Amino acid sequence: MFRKTLKKDPELFQNVSEGLRKLYRTKLFPLEDAYRFHDFHSPALEDADFDNKPMVLLVGQYSTGKTTFIRHLMEQDFPGMRIGPEPTTDSFIAVMHGEQDGVIPGNALVVDPKKPFRKLNAFGNAFLNRFMCAQMPNPVLESISIIDTPGILSGEKQRISRGYDFAAVLEWFAERVDRIILLFDAHKLDISDEFSEVIRALKNHEDKMRVVLNKADQISTQQLMRVYGALMWSLGKIINTPEVVRVYIGSFWAQPLLVPDNRKLFEAEEQDLFLDIQSLPRNAALRKLNDLIKRARLAKVQAYIISSLKKEMPAVFGKDSKKKELIANLGEIYQKIEKEHQISPGDFPNLAKMQELLNGQDFTKFASLKPKLLESVEDMLANDIARLMAMVRQEESAMPSQTVKGGAFEGTMSGPFGHGYGEGASEGIDELEWVVGRDKPTYDEIFYTLSPINGKVSGAAAKKEMLKSKLPNTVLGKIWKLADVDKDGYLDDEEFALANHLIKVKLEGHELPSALPDHLVPPSKRAGTSMQD
Repeated sequence: MFRKTLKKDPELFQNVSEGLRKLYRTKLFPLEDAYRFHDFHSPALEDADFDNKPMVLLVGQYSTGKTTFIRHLMEQDFPGMRIGPEPTTDSFIAVMHGEQDGVIPGNALVVDPKKPFRKLNAFGNAFLNRFMCAQMPNPVLESISIIDTPGILSGEKQRISRGYDFAAVLEWFAERVDRIILLFDAHKLDISDEFSEVIRALKNHEDKMRVVLNKADQISTQQLMRVYGALMWSLGKIINTPEVVRVYIGSFWAQPLLVPDNRKLFEAEEQDLFLDIQSLPRNAALRKLNDLIKRARLAKVQAYIISSLKKEMPAVFGKDSKKKELIANLGEIYQKIEKEHQISPGDFPNLAKMQELLNGQDFTKFASLKPKLLESVEDMLANDIARLMAMVRQEESAMPSQTVKGGAFEGTMSGPFGHGYGEGASEGIDELEWVVGRDKPTYDEIFYTLSPINGKVSGAAAKKEMLKSKLPNTVLGKIWKLADVDKDGYLDDEEFALANHLIKVKLEGHELPSALPDHLVPPSKRAGTSMQD
Protein backbone atom coordinates (compact mmCIF):
# COMPACT_ATOMS: atom_id res chain seq x y z
CA MET A 1 0.00 0.00 0.00
CA PHE A 2 2.77 2.40 1.02
CA ARG A 3 4.74 1.68 -2.16
CA LYS A 4 1.76 2.32 -4.42
CA THR A 5 1.02 5.71 -2.88
CA LEU A 6 4.67 6.64 -3.28
CA LYS A 7 4.60 5.95 -7.00
CA LYS A 8 1.38 7.89 -7.48
CA ASP A 9 2.89 11.02 -5.98
CA PRO A 10 5.89 12.25 -7.99
CA GLU A 11 5.95 15.63 -6.20
CA LEU A 12 7.14 14.03 -3.00
CA PHE A 13 10.25 16.15 -2.38
CA GLN A 14 10.85 19.92 -2.34
CA ASN A 15 14.61 19.57 -2.96
CA VAL A 16 17.33 16.91 -2.98
CA SER A 17 18.41 17.42 0.67
CA GLU A 18 14.83 17.09 1.92
CA GLY A 19 14.28 14.06 -0.36
CA LEU A 20 17.39 12.30 0.98
CA ARG A 21 16.36 13.05 4.57
CA LYS A 22 12.83 11.66 4.05
CA LEU A 23 14.04 8.54 2.26
CA TYR A 24 16.58 7.85 4.97
CA ARG A 25 14.09 8.29 7.82
CA THR A 26 11.21 6.35 6.24
CA LYS A 27 12.98 3.58 4.31
CA LEU A 28 16.64 3.05 5.19
CA PHE A 29 16.71 3.85 8.92
CA PRO A 30 14.14 1.11 9.86
CA LEU A 31 16.36 -1.52 8.15
CA GLU A 32 19.51 -0.17 9.84
CA ASP A 33 17.81 -0.13 13.23
CA ALA A 34 16.42 -3.67 12.94
CA TYR A 35 19.80 -5.21 12.08
CA ARG A 36 22.08 -3.19 14.39
CA PHE A 37 23.83 -1.33 11.56
CA HIS A 38 24.75 1.48 13.98
CA ASP A 39 26.58 -0.89 16.34
CA PHE A 40 28.65 -2.41 13.54
CA HIS A 41 29.28 0.28 10.95
CA SER A 42 28.23 3.89 11.38
CA PRO A 43 25.95 5.93 13.67
CA ALA A 44 22.53 7.00 12.37
CA LEU A 45 22.50 10.08 10.13
CA GLU A 46 21.19 13.38 11.55
CA ASP A 47 19.30 16.16 9.78
CA ALA A 48 22.51 18.25 9.80
CA ASP A 49 24.26 15.55 7.73
CA PHE A 50 21.91 16.30 4.84
CA ASP A 51 22.05 20.11 5.14
CA ASN A 52 25.70 20.83 5.91
CA LYS A 53 28.13 22.49 3.47
CA PRO A 54 30.69 20.35 1.64
CA MET A 55 33.59 19.42 3.93
CA VAL A 56 37.27 18.88 3.10
CA LEU A 57 39.29 16.61 5.42
CA LEU A 58 43.07 17.14 5.61
CA VAL A 59 45.15 14.16 6.72
CA GLY A 60 48.93 13.79 6.94
CA GLN A 61 51.95 13.14 9.14
CA TYR A 62 53.06 16.00 11.36
CA SER A 63 54.80 18.94 9.68
CA THR A 64 53.51 18.19 6.16
CA GLY A 65 51.84 21.61 6.02
CA LYS A 66 48.16 20.80 6.72
CA THR A 67 47.41 23.89 8.81
CA THR A 68 49.51 26.09 6.50
CA PHE A 69 47.54 24.68 3.54
CA ILE A 70 44.25 25.81 5.17
CA ARG A 71 45.77 29.22 5.90
CA HIS A 72 46.91 29.43 2.26
CA LEU A 73 43.39 28.66 0.98
CA MET A 74 41.71 31.25 3.23
CA GLU A 75 44.58 33.80 3.27
CA GLN A 76 43.76 34.35 6.94
CA ASP A 77 44.68 32.85 10.31
CA PHE A 78 41.93 30.91 12.05
CA PRO A 79 41.22 30.71 15.81
CA GLY A 80 43.17 27.92 17.54
CA MET A 81 45.70 27.68 14.69
CA ARG A 82 49.23 26.55 15.57
CA ILE A 83 52.03 25.96 13.06
CA GLY A 84 55.46 24.45 13.72
CA PRO A 85 57.90 21.70 12.73
CA GLU A 86 56.83 19.44 15.62
CA PRO A 87 53.29 17.95 16.03
CA THR A 88 51.64 21.30 16.89
CA THR A 89 48.04 20.59 15.85
CA ASP A 90 47.02 18.11 18.53
CA SER A 91 43.28 18.51 17.95
CA PHE A 92 40.66 17.95 15.31
CA ILE A 93 39.64 21.48 14.28
CA ALA A 94 36.51 22.02 12.18
CA VAL A 95 37.10 25.38 10.45
CA MET A 96 33.61 26.73 9.64
CA HIS A 97 31.88 29.97 8.73
CA GLY A 98 30.56 32.19 11.54
CA GLU A 99 29.71 35.86 11.97
CA GLN A 100 32.46 36.39 14.59
CA ASP A 101 35.85 34.78 15.25
CA GLY A 102 35.55 32.22 18.01
CA VAL A 103 36.17 28.67 19.20
CA ILE A 104 33.49 26.15 20.26
CA PRO A 105 34.90 23.29 22.41
CA GLY A 106 34.11 19.67 21.53
CA ASN A 107 31.65 18.94 24.34
CA ALA A 108 29.50 21.92 23.33
CA LEU A 109 29.86 21.10 19.64
CA VAL A 110 28.39 17.59 19.89
CA VAL A 111 25.15 18.86 21.46
CA ASP A 112 24.52 21.49 18.75
CA PRO A 113 21.75 20.10 16.45
CA LYS A 114 22.74 22.53 13.65
CA LYS A 115 26.25 21.04 13.37
CA PRO A 116 26.82 17.58 11.84
CA PHE A 117 28.97 16.35 14.75
CA ARG A 118 26.48 15.03 17.34
CA LYS A 119 27.35 11.37 16.82
CA LEU A 120 31.03 12.03 17.64
CA ASN A 121 29.86 11.89 21.26
CA ALA A 122 30.40 8.10 21.07
CA PHE A 123 34.22 8.55 20.97
CA GLY A 124 34.21 9.85 24.58
CA ASN A 125 35.90 12.59 26.53
CA ALA A 126 39.47 11.78 25.49
CA PHE A 127 38.46 12.69 21.93
CA LEU A 128 36.06 15.57 22.74
CA ASN A 129 38.80 17.36 24.70
CA ARG A 130 40.81 17.25 21.47
CA PHE A 131 38.01 18.47 19.19
CA MET A 132 36.85 22.03 18.52
CA CYS A 133 35.25 24.26 15.93
CA ALA A 134 36.99 27.45 14.78
CA GLN A 135 34.43 29.91 13.41
CA MET A 136 35.26 32.99 11.37
CA PRO A 137 33.75 35.24 8.69
CA ASN A 138 35.79 34.16 5.64
CA PRO A 139 34.39 34.04 2.06
CA VAL A 140 35.95 30.60 1.38
CA LEU A 141 34.04 29.16 4.35
CA GLU A 142 30.71 30.39 2.94
CA SER A 143 30.91 27.47 0.48
CA ILE A 144 32.98 24.78 2.25
CA SER A 145 34.11 23.72 5.74
CA ILE A 146 37.62 22.36 6.37
CA ILE A 147 38.63 19.75 8.96
CA ASP A 148 42.23 20.02 10.23
CA THR A 149 43.50 16.86 11.94
CA PRO A 150 46.35 16.10 14.36
CA GLY A 151 49.62 15.26 12.61
CA ILE A 152 50.01 11.51 12.26
CA LEU A 153 53.03 10.47 14.28
CA SER A 154 56.07 8.53 13.17
CA GLY A 155 58.74 6.49 14.95
CA GLU A 156 58.69 6.39 18.76
CA LYS A 157 56.03 9.09 19.04
CA GLN A 158 53.31 6.88 17.56
CA ARG A 159 53.63 4.36 20.38
CA ILE A 160 52.14 6.80 22.87
CA SER A 161 48.43 6.12 22.75
CA ARG A 162 46.10 9.01 21.98
CA GLY A 163 43.39 7.76 24.35
CA TYR A 164 40.82 7.36 21.55
CA ASP A 165 40.58 5.37 18.32
CA PHE A 166 42.22 7.81 15.90
CA ALA A 167 41.60 5.69 12.77
CA ALA A 168 37.91 5.21 13.71
CA VAL A 169 37.41 8.98 14.14
CA LEU A 170 38.99 9.61 10.73
CA GLU A 171 36.76 6.93 9.19
CA TRP A 172 33.71 8.66 10.72
CA PHE A 173 34.74 11.94 9.10
CA ALA A 174 35.62 10.22 5.81
CA GLU A 175 32.06 8.94 5.46
CA ARG A 176 30.66 12.45 5.77
CA VAL A 177 33.15 14.67 3.93
CA ASP A 178 33.23 15.46 0.21
CA ARG A 179 36.99 15.44 -0.27
CA ILE A 180 39.88 13.80 1.62
CA ILE A 181 43.28 15.39 0.98
CA LEU A 182 46.32 13.34 2.06
CA LEU A 183 49.36 15.59 2.46
CA PHE A 184 52.93 14.38 2.06
CA ASP A 185 56.19 16.28 2.54
CA ALA A 186 58.62 15.97 -0.39
CA HIS A 187 61.47 15.90 2.20
CA LYS A 188 60.30 13.04 4.37
CA LEU A 189 58.29 10.41 2.59
CA ASP A 190 58.46 7.73 5.28
CA ILE A 191 54.90 6.49 5.77
CA SER A 192 54.56 5.52 9.45
CA ASP A 193 52.57 2.52 10.68
CA GLU A 194 49.87 4.84 12.01
CA PHE A 195 49.58 6.62 8.66
CA SER A 196 49.37 3.26 6.83
CA GLU A 197 46.60 2.20 9.22
CA VAL A 198 44.76 5.49 8.59
CA ILE A 199 44.98 5.15 4.79
CA ARG A 200 43.65 1.58 5.04
CA ALA A 201 40.78 2.83 7.25
CA LEU A 202 39.85 5.21 4.41
CA LYS A 203 39.84 2.32 1.91
CA ASN A 204 36.14 2.56 1.00
CA HIS A 205 36.45 6.25 0.15
CA GLU A 206 39.08 6.24 -2.62
CA ASP A 207 36.70 8.23 -4.84
CA LYS A 208 36.98 11.17 -2.40
CA MET A 209 40.75 10.89 -1.98
CA ARG A 210 43.34 13.27 -3.46
CA VAL A 211 47.05 13.36 -2.63
CA VAL A 212 49.16 16.51 -2.30
CA LEU A 213 52.96 16.31 -2.46
CA ASN A 214 53.74 19.52 -0.58
CA LYS A 215 56.98 21.53 -0.18
CA ALA A 216 58.07 20.34 -3.65
CA ASP A 217 59.84 23.68 -4.29
CA GLN A 218 62.58 22.72 -1.82
CA ILE A 219 64.12 20.04 -4.06
CA SER A 220 65.51 19.94 -7.61
CA THR A 221 63.59 18.57 -10.61
CA GLN A 222 65.62 15.35 -10.61
CA GLN A 223 64.99 14.74 -6.90
CA LEU A 224 61.31 15.60 -7.34
CA MET A 225 60.97 12.98 -10.06
CA ARG A 226 62.45 10.34 -7.73
CA VAL A 227 60.32 11.43 -4.77
CA TYR A 228 57.16 11.32 -6.91
CA GLY A 229 58.02 7.78 -8.07
CA ALA A 230 58.71 6.64 -4.50
CA LEU A 231 55.41 8.14 -3.30
CA MET A 232 53.41 6.37 -6.02
CA TRP A 233 55.13 3.08 -5.19
CA SER A 234 54.42 3.44 -1.45
CA LEU A 235 50.79 4.41 -2.02
CA GLY A 236 50.31 1.51 -4.43
CA LYS A 237 51.35 -0.91 -1.68
CA ILE A 238 49.01 0.63 0.93
CA ILE A 239 45.91 1.54 -1.09
CA ASN A 240 46.18 -1.70 -3.08
CA THR A 241 43.96 -0.77 -6.05
CA PRO A 242 44.81 -0.94 -9.77
CA GLU A 243 43.82 2.72 -10.24
CA VAL A 244 46.43 5.37 -9.57
CA VAL A 245 45.36 8.03 -7.07
CA ARG A 246 45.62 11.64 -8.31
CA VAL A 247 48.71 13.41 -6.90
CA TYR A 248 49.05 17.22 -6.98
CA ILE A 249 52.62 18.53 -6.73
CA GLY A 250 53.37 22.00 -5.41
CA SER A 251 54.22 24.39 -2.62
CA PHE A 252 50.98 25.32 -0.96
CA TRP A 253 51.78 28.48 0.94
CA ALA A 254 52.28 32.15 0.07
CA GLN A 255 56.09 32.22 0.26
CA PRO A 256 58.67 32.59 -2.55
CA LEU A 257 59.65 29.31 -4.26
CA LEU A 258 63.07 28.09 -3.06
CA VAL A 259 63.78 26.25 -6.33
CA PRO A 260 61.76 28.07 -9.01
CA ASP A 261 62.60 25.63 -11.87
CA ASN A 262 59.19 23.93 -11.71
CA ARG A 263 57.09 27.07 -11.30
CA LYS A 264 54.86 26.33 -14.32
CA LEU A 265 54.23 22.77 -13.14
CA PHE A 266 53.30 24.00 -9.64
CA GLU A 267 50.96 26.63 -11.10
CA ALA A 268 49.18 24.06 -13.28
CA GLU A 269 48.88 21.59 -10.37
CA GLU A 270 47.56 24.26 -7.98
CA GLN A 271 45.03 25.34 -10.60
CA ASP A 272 43.82 21.73 -11.02
CA LEU A 273 43.52 21.23 -7.26
CA PHE A 274 41.66 24.54 -6.83
CA LEU A 275 39.23 23.61 -9.62
CA ASP A 276 38.64 20.26 -7.90
CA ILE A 277 37.87 21.98 -4.56
CA GLN A 278 35.76 24.65 -6.29
CA SER A 279 33.54 21.99 -7.85
CA LEU A 280 32.53 20.60 -4.41
CA PRO A 281 29.50 22.88 -3.76
CA ARG A 282 28.14 22.07 -7.22
CA ASN A 283 28.52 18.31 -6.67
CA ALA A 284 27.53 18.23 -2.98
CA ALA A 285 24.00 16.87 -3.55
CA LEU A 286 25.34 14.16 -5.86
CA ARG A 287 27.95 13.16 -3.25
CA LYS A 288 25.27 12.85 -0.54
CA LEU A 289 23.13 10.77 -2.90
CA ASN A 290 26.11 8.54 -3.74
CA ASP A 291 26.94 8.06 -0.03
CA LEU A 292 23.32 7.16 0.76
CA ILE A 293 23.34 4.48 -1.99
CA LYS A 294 26.63 3.07 -0.59
CA ARG A 295 25.09 3.04 2.88
CA ALA A 296 21.90 1.32 1.65
CA ARG A 297 23.89 -1.44 -0.05
CA LEU A 298 25.89 -2.09 3.13
CA ALA A 299 22.68 -2.03 5.23
CA LYS A 300 21.16 -4.73 2.98
CA VAL A 301 24.23 -6.94 3.39
CA GLN A 302 24.14 -6.35 7.16
CA ALA A 303 20.49 -7.50 7.23
CA TYR A 304 21.36 -10.72 5.39
CA ILE A 305 24.37 -11.44 7.67
CA ILE A 306 22.50 -10.82 10.95
CA SER A 307 19.38 -12.76 9.88
CA SER A 308 21.56 -15.70 8.65
CA LEU A 309 23.31 -15.86 12.04
CA LYS A 310 19.97 -15.73 13.85
CA LYS A 311 18.60 -18.55 11.69
CA GLU A 312 21.57 -20.81 12.53
CA MET A 313 21.30 -20.31 16.31
CA PRO A 314 19.85 -23.23 18.35
CA ALA A 315 16.66 -22.58 20.32
CA VAL A 316 17.89 -23.82 23.73
CA PHE A 317 21.26 -25.61 24.19
CA GLY A 318 24.80 -25.00 22.89
CA LYS A 319 24.37 -21.30 22.09
CA ASP A 320 27.92 -20.25 23.02
CA SER A 321 29.66 -23.02 21.07
CA LYS A 322 27.41 -22.38 18.05
CA LYS A 323 28.21 -18.65 18.23
CA LYS A 324 31.97 -19.39 18.18
CA GLU A 325 31.50 -21.78 15.25
CA LEU A 326 29.46 -19.22 13.26
CA ILE A 327 32.04 -16.46 13.83
CA ALA A 328 34.86 -18.78 12.72
CA ASN A 329 32.88 -19.75 9.57
CA LEU A 330 31.75 -16.20 8.73
CA GLY A 331 33.63 -16.32 5.40
CA GLU A 332 31.46 -19.27 4.29
CA ILE A 333 28.30 -17.39 5.37
CA TYR A 334 29.48 -14.45 3.22
CA GLN A 335 29.84 -16.78 0.21
CA LYS A 336 26.41 -18.30 0.78
CA ILE A 337 24.74 -14.86 0.98
CA GLU A 338 26.72 -13.72 -2.08
CA LYS A 339 25.35 -16.62 -4.20
CA GLU A 340 21.83 -16.62 -2.77
CA HIS A 341 21.16 -12.88 -3.20
CA GLN A 342 23.55 -12.05 -6.11
CA ILE A 343 25.58 -9.56 -4.07
CA SER A 344 29.01 -8.36 -5.20
CA PRO A 345 31.90 -9.45 -2.90
CA GLY A 346 32.97 -5.77 -2.70
CA ASP A 347 29.73 -4.92 -0.85
CA PHE A 348 30.60 -7.07 2.18
CA PRO A 349 32.19 -5.53 5.30
CA ASN A 350 35.77 -6.44 6.29
CA LEU A 351 35.72 -10.05 7.52
CA ALA A 352 38.22 -9.75 10.42
CA LYS A 353 36.60 -6.56 11.72
CA MET A 354 33.13 -8.09 11.52
CA GLN A 355 34.29 -11.21 13.41
CA GLU A 356 35.76 -9.01 16.14
CA LEU A 357 32.54 -6.99 16.50
CA LEU A 358 30.34 -10.12 16.54
CA ASN A 359 32.24 -11.48 19.57
CA GLY A 360 30.59 -8.90 21.82
CA GLN A 361 27.02 -9.46 20.50
CA ASP A 362 24.17 -11.64 21.78
CA PHE A 363 23.09 -13.63 18.70
CA THR A 364 19.78 -14.66 20.30
CA LYS A 365 18.65 -11.01 20.22
CA PHE A 366 19.31 -10.67 16.48
CA ALA A 367 16.26 -10.13 14.22
CA SER A 368 15.04 -12.62 11.63
CA LEU A 369 14.78 -11.57 7.98
CA LYS A 370 11.93 -9.08 7.43
CA PRO A 371 11.21 -8.98 3.67
CA LYS A 372 9.11 -5.79 3.94
CA LEU A 373 12.04 -3.75 5.26
CA LEU A 374 14.29 -5.00 2.46
CA GLU A 375 11.60 -4.39 -0.18
CA SER A 376 11.28 -0.82 1.04
CA VAL A 377 15.04 -0.23 0.55
CA GLU A 378 14.96 -1.99 -2.86
CA ASP A 379 12.11 0.32 -3.89
CA MET A 380 14.13 3.32 -2.71
CA LEU A 381 17.16 2.26 -4.80
CA ALA A 382 15.10 1.36 -7.88
CA ASN A 383 12.61 4.26 -8.00
CA ASP A 384 13.14 7.11 -5.52
CA ILE A 385 16.87 7.47 -6.16
CA ALA A 386 16.27 7.75 -9.92
CA ARG A 387 13.80 10.58 -9.29
CA LEU A 388 16.26 12.34 -7.01
CA MET A 389 18.99 11.98 -9.67
CA ALA A 390 16.81 14.00 -12.06
CA MET A 391 16.33 16.62 -9.31
CA VAL A 392 20.11 16.83 -8.75
CA ARG A 393 20.60 17.74 -12.42
CA GLN A 394 17.81 20.36 -12.21
CA GLU A 395 19.32 21.90 -9.07
CA GLU A 396 22.78 21.99 -10.69
CA SER A 397 21.50 23.76 -13.81
CA ALA A 398 19.53 26.24 -11.66
CA MET A 399 22.73 27.14 -9.76
CA PRO A 400 25.57 26.84 -12.30
CA SER A 401 27.75 29.45 -10.59
CA GLN A 402 27.95 27.60 -7.27
CA THR A 403 31.69 27.62 -6.60
CA VAL A 404 34.19 28.40 -3.84
CA LYS A 405 35.16 32.09 -3.85
CA GLY A 406 37.59 34.27 -1.90
CA GLY A 407 41.03 33.59 -0.41
CA ALA A 408 43.64 32.00 -2.67
CA PHE A 409 40.92 31.09 -5.19
CA GLU A 410 40.67 34.75 -6.27
CA GLY A 411 44.36 34.99 -7.18
CA THR A 412 44.05 32.43 -9.98
CA MET A 413 40.89 33.77 -11.56
CA SER A 414 41.94 36.51 -13.97
CA GLY A 415 44.49 39.23 -14.73
CA PRO A 416 48.11 38.72 -15.76
CA PHE A 417 48.70 36.17 -12.97
CA GLY A 418 45.76 33.99 -13.99
CA HIS A 419 46.82 30.49 -15.04
CA GLY A 420 47.98 30.43 -18.68
CA TYR A 421 47.74 34.21 -19.14
CA GLY A 422 49.86 35.38 -22.09
CA GLU A 423 50.63 31.79 -23.16
CA GLY A 424 49.39 29.68 -26.07
CA ALA A 425 46.30 31.20 -27.69
CA SER A 426 46.45 34.02 -25.07
CA GLU A 427 49.89 35.17 -26.25
CA GLY A 428 49.73 38.83 -27.33
CA ILE A 429 46.45 39.43 -25.49
CA ASP A 430 47.53 42.85 -24.21
CA GLU A 431 49.73 43.91 -27.17
CA LEU A 432 48.70 46.61 -29.64
CA GLU A 433 50.19 44.76 -32.65
CA TRP A 434 48.60 41.58 -34.04
CA VAL A 435 50.72 38.80 -32.48
CA VAL A 436 50.50 36.63 -35.64
CA GLY A 437 52.17 39.47 -37.57
CA ARG A 438 55.54 38.61 -36.03
CA ASP A 439 55.87 35.38 -38.03
CA LYS A 440 53.67 36.42 -40.96
CA PRO A 441 56.62 36.97 -43.40
CA THR A 442 57.60 33.28 -42.96
CA TYR A 443 53.98 32.14 -43.43
CA ASP A 444 53.60 34.44 -46.49
CA GLU A 445 56.48 32.67 -48.26
CA ILE A 446 54.63 29.34 -47.91
CA PHE A 447 51.30 31.00 -48.84
CA TYR A 448 52.61 32.23 -52.23
CA THR A 449 54.04 28.79 -53.10
CA LEU A 450 50.44 27.46 -52.96
CA SER A 451 49.43 29.51 -56.05
CA PRO A 452 46.71 31.68 -54.51
CA ILE A 453 43.86 32.82 -56.84
CA ASN A 454 42.54 36.34 -56.18
CA GLY A 455 44.67 36.45 -53.01
CA LYS A 456 43.19 33.24 -51.53
CA VAL A 457 44.14 29.57 -51.32
CA SER A 458 41.58 26.77 -51.56
CA GLY A 459 40.82 24.30 -48.79
CA ALA A 460 42.53 21.49 -50.74
CA ALA A 461 45.75 23.49 -51.14
CA ALA A 462 45.78 24.61 -47.49
CA LYS A 463 45.04 21.06 -46.33
CA LYS A 464 48.21 19.68 -48.00
CA GLU A 465 50.33 22.24 -46.15
CA MET A 466 48.52 21.88 -42.81
CA LEU A 467 48.87 18.06 -42.86
CA LYS A 468 52.66 18.51 -42.65
CA SER A 469 52.16 19.37 -38.95
CA LYS A 470 51.11 15.70 -38.42
CA LEU A 471 48.26 16.87 -36.16
CA PRO A 472 45.06 14.73 -36.26
CA ASN A 473 42.31 15.72 -38.70
CA THR A 474 39.95 16.59 -35.83
CA VAL A 475 42.43 19.21 -34.56
CA LEU A 476 43.19 20.56 -38.02
CA GLY A 477 39.44 20.78 -38.72
CA LYS A 478 39.01 22.94 -35.62
CA ILE A 479 41.98 25.14 -36.65
CA TRP A 480 40.41 25.59 -40.11
CA LYS A 481 37.09 26.67 -38.54
CA LEU A 482 38.86 29.21 -36.31
CA ALA A 483 41.11 30.54 -39.11
CA ASP A 484 38.43 30.86 -41.83
CA VAL A 485 37.09 34.00 -40.14
CA ASP A 486 34.81 35.09 -43.02
CA LYS A 487 33.53 31.51 -43.58
CA ASP A 488 34.05 31.60 -47.36
CA GLY A 489 35.82 28.24 -47.60
CA TYR A 490 39.14 29.89 -48.57
CA LEU A 491 42.06 31.38 -46.64
CA ASP A 492 43.61 34.75 -47.50
CA ASP A 493 47.19 35.55 -46.43
CA GLU A 494 46.12 36.73 -42.92
CA GLU A 495 43.84 33.74 -42.33
CA PHE A 496 46.58 31.37 -43.55
CA ALA A 497 49.06 33.00 -41.15
CA LEU A 498 46.48 32.62 -38.35
CA ALA A 499 46.02 28.90 -39.17
CA ASN A 500 49.79 28.38 -38.92
CA HIS A 501 49.94 30.33 -35.65
CA LEU A 502 47.21 28.08 -34.16
CA ILE A 503 49.11 24.99 -35.39
CA LYS A 504 52.20 26.32 -33.56
CA VAL A 505 50.10 26.90 -30.38
CA LYS A 506 48.87 23.28 -30.49
CA LEU A 507 52.33 21.83 -31.24
CA GLU A 508 53.71 23.68 -28.20
CA GLY A 509 51.28 21.73 -26.03
CA HIS A 510 48.60 24.39 -25.43
CA GLU A 511 44.86 23.97 -25.89
CA LEU A 512 43.01 25.62 -28.76
CA PRO A 513 40.34 28.18 -27.84
CA SER A 514 36.71 27.19 -28.46
CA ALA A 515 36.13 30.59 -30.11
CA LEU A 516 38.67 32.94 -31.69
CA PRO A 517 39.78 35.55 -29.10
CA ASP A 518 39.55 39.22 -30.15
CA HIS A 519 43.33 39.72 -30.20
CA LEU A 520 43.80 36.91 -32.79
CA VAL A 521 41.20 38.24 -35.28
CA PRO A 522 43.13 39.43 -38.39
CA PRO A 523 43.29 43.27 -38.65
CA SER A 524 41.40 43.34 -41.99
CA LYS A 525 38.52 41.38 -40.48
CA ARG A 526 38.12 43.52 -37.36
CA ALA A 527 35.66 46.05 -38.77
CA GLY A 528 32.35 44.81 -37.42
CA THR A 529 33.92 41.50 -36.28
CA SER A 530 34.69 41.26 -32.58
CA MET A 531 34.41 37.55 -31.90
CA GLN A 532 34.27 34.31 -33.78
CA ASP A 533 30.94 32.53 -33.06
